[in-house]
Amino acid sequence: MVPLRVLTLIVTGHNQPSVLVLEPIEEAAADASRIVPIWIGSTEAAQLGVAIEHARLPRPLTHDLFLDAITNLDARIDHVLVDNVQGQTFFAKLVLRAGARLVELDARPTDAFALAIRQQAPLYITEEVLERASFPYLFRQPRNEEVELQEFRTFIDGLTPEDFDLE
Repeated sequence: MVPLRVLTLIVTGHNQPSVLVLEPIEEAAADASRIVPIWIGSTEAAQLGVAIEHARLPRPLTHDLFLDAITNLDARIDHVLVDNVQGQTFFAKLVLRAGARLVELDARPTDAFALAIRQQAPLYITEEVLERASFPYLFRQPRNEEVELQEFRTFIDGLTPEDFDLE
């Protein structure tokens, strides 16, 4: 199992697919990584957005109700495991801990993530699914102003009057 984190959630307009972008935690390097994009509907994106932003609404949403039920049954979310992908469809297990017992529930990844994020439970993906569903992601190098200034100074120092000959 490879630990994941939510890199970003790209929310689009109504009736347009949104994208949940996941990143393996152990691979997050300074210049490159892999990402796992999951295309989701606008309703699922809204639920995930509420979870990611830790928003509190006046009335409980379905995920809040489910978490309240789990907690009142003396259980909690142990973790989520993305364990399969078929085409663009991902499959996940929501794993609950009730005392010493683990209970695996088949779940849509978006629902499992929305619940796990609310309880700060870890997210995982199998190596096989990561290999099949990930894409390389290269980070832009941050600007180094000192290097840029030095390069500019070198350029200025090398200028001659002939460089400005406009004939």
